Amino acid sequence: MDHVPFDEYAELPDGFLASAPEDLHRHLPRSAIIRLPGRRQPAVAVVLMLHGNEPVGLQAVQRLLHQYAGRELPRALTLVVGNVHAAALGQRHLDDQPDFNRIWPGTEQPGSPESHMFEQIIGRLREDGLFAAIDLHNNTGRNPHYACVNYLDDAFLNLAGLFGRTVVYFTRPRGVASMALSALAPAVTLECGHPNDETGIRHATEFIDAVLHLSRFPDHPPDPRSMNVFHTVAQVRVRPGLRVGTEAEADVVLEPDLDRMNFRILPAGSRLIRQARSGMAPLVATSEDGRDVTTQYLEEEGRDIRLRRPMMPSMLTLDTRVIAQDCLCYLMEPMDLSRELEIGHRAHG
Repeated sequence: MDHVPFDEYAELPDGFLASAPEDLHRHLPRSAIIRLPGRRQPAVAVVLMLHGNEPVGLQAVQRLLHQYAGRELPRALTLVVGNVHAAALGQRHLDDQPDFNRIWPGTEQPGSPESHMFEQIIGRLREDGLFAAIDLHNNTGRNPHYACVNYLDDAFLNLAGLFGRTVVYFTRPRGVASMALSALAPAVTLECGHPNDETGIRHATEFIDAVLHLSRFPDHPPDPRSMNVFHTVAQVRVRPGLRVGTEAEADVVLEPDLDRMNFRILPAGSRLIRQARSGMAPLVATSEDGRDVTTQYLEEEGRDIRLRRPMMPSMLTLDTRVIAQDCLCYLMEPMDLSRELEIGHRAHG
C-alpha cells in the first residue's frame, strides 16, 4: 500500500515542458516534487498550480527551463506541483477538495488527506534544505503585480522587493504555502495578474531567474522608500447561501466594474456591494486573529454596504465561483515600513 500521496522526481517527467495546464495530469497523475540540479545548493523551491485556474507558475517554469535548455541552472530548483486534477478542469479546486493553499502546516482545516500530504511535503523540503521559496498565483480581478510576505524580516522583504514596489504583509488566512515555507527559508507569494497574461508570465520568469542567481540575501533591510507595504487587516466574505451576481435580482449585487477599486485607498462611505433588501447583513469581515470585525470596517446604509473608514481593497473579483470558494476581497492599510523595521530590530536586540 502506497502511504506517500505524492510523487517525487529527480528529473522532469516526459511531456512536462510542453504541457498545457489542462493536460498536466497526463504527465503528472498527482501532486509532485521535482528536484532539478544546479551549480549552487540549497535549492530554490517554486510552488505552482496550487489553484488549478492559475497557470502562471507552470508557464513561468516552462519558459525558464526552455531558456536553460542544455545549460546548467545557476542554483538547484525544486518544483512543488499542486492540484493537477483541478487544473484539468480549469477550476480553483474541485468541489470535493479543500483549497490547496489553505491546508499547509498551520492550517485551520487539518485532518484531510491533502493536508497530511502537505505536512509530508514540508518534511521533505526541510530535509533537503532551501535557499528561498516562491509560490506563484494569478488572480481574477484587476490587481497590480505584487508580492506577499508573512514576516517583516530583512531577507523576506528583500526577496519581495525583487518583484516590485508593491508588497502585502499578511498573517491570515492560515495554512498558505508561503507561511509554512517561511519556517524553512525566506518565502514569498507572487500575484501575477490575470491568467495567461504575457506580462505576468514574463515577470514571474524573470523573478525566478533572478533568485536563482543570488548567492545570498543582503544582511540589511531594504530602503523603506523602495517599496509600498500594505497590511491586510480583514478578509471579507459573503455569507453562505446568498446568491452573488451583477444582475439586480441577486442577493448580493456587484457593480460591473467592482474590481477597479483594487489597490486604491477608498474614502469612508465608499460602497462595496448592494444587497437585495436592507438588513440582510450579507458580508462578514474577519480580522487576522480570527475575530468578527464586520462592524469595525463595514456599515449599512439602506441597501448599500459601505466602508466605515478609509481602506484599500485587494482581490475584489466578479468571479462568483471564486467569491464562494474564497472571499469577496481583503481590506488593507498602508504600513510605515521604517517604523516597523525599527521596532523589529529593537525587539531582536
